[in-house]
Amino acid sequence: MSEPQMSEPQVASTGLPKVAVLPEHAESSDQGDPLVSAVRRAGLGVTNDPSEADALIWRTPVPDGLADVLAGAPRLRWVQLPWAGVEDFVDFMDDGRVWTCAKEVYGPCVAEFALGLLIAGFRRIDRFVAAGRWTPFEARTLEGASVTILGGGGIGRSLSSMLAPLGASLTVVSRSGAPVPGATSLLAVETPQAVRGADAVVLALPLTAETKGLVDARFLETMKTDAWLVNVARGQIVITDDLCQALRTGSIGGAALDVTDPEPLPSDHPLWDLDNAIITPHAANTAELGARPLRDLVEENARRFREGEPLLGLVDPASGY
Repeated sequence: MSEPQMSEPQVASTGLPKVAVLPEHAESSDQGDPLVSAVRRAGLGVTNDPSEADALIWRTPVPDGLADVLAGAPRLRWVQLPWAGVEDFVDFMDDGRVWTCAKEVYGPCVAEFALGLLIAGFRRIDRFVAAGRWTPFEARTLEGASVTILGGGGIGRSLSSMLAPLGASLTVVSRSGAPVPGATSLLAVETPQAVRGADAVVLALPLTAETKGLVDARFLETMKTDAWLVNVARGQIVITDDLCQALRTGSIGGAALDVTDPEPLPSDHPLWDLDNAIITPHAANTAELGARPLRDLVEENARRFREGEPLLGLVDPASGY
């Protein structure tokens, strides 16, 4: 949920480090590639040969081919991953190398989308759009509403800052319980307390062994019957069958889901038929929206690597994020 506390590794070496930006694509050998350009602006060399690389910028969110690259890169000391979620890479990380990801970088972008989903659910904008005619409505706003955010990282903190001016009462739950301005901060073990009585619960936490299946029938029974669940984290945090049952029976008010399990959600899945479910296609942060933040992060971390400074977005392999 919140970032683990870690000792900061020093990764400087003598000479000019070389960085591999992989997998290669058509522009990877010229200045048109934004990640290659970012590495060069940081004053580092670029190589296409992993055996020569001191660092690796892995440009895709899947690990296909990474095992072979790591096996052929004896000098490699730092690996930069492109997204915040690293669950597909954890098995590679027990190798003595420094691993970083893009946590914190996409927080505002994803939080903005979560806010949109929350407003859409509270104000039932989805129903108005689908109705095709003038319809009656019930008014409900975020002013005075109790919102619980599970996850105290970049998304959770950004969403808190967006919700506070709207007059919502905020609770942020994280593993560390670290303070979040404008919110009541609780530890992960206090999740049932934080969920009970909340008008909305937003999932903004990493997928780990501890969080997989967290939102099950028992969790949903803890929520208010008019509460909304918003998920901008990972689909596997929610047991989908249990959520469908809760939505059908009205044991919660609704769910706004940018991520699902399975994903993509099949067109014949029962979630599509529920009028209290809003589903979007994992659109909170796209490759296009993330291109500039990732480029800037790569440049800054490459500079820090060159200077032997602590890197941003350190991953704790033991925690899985």
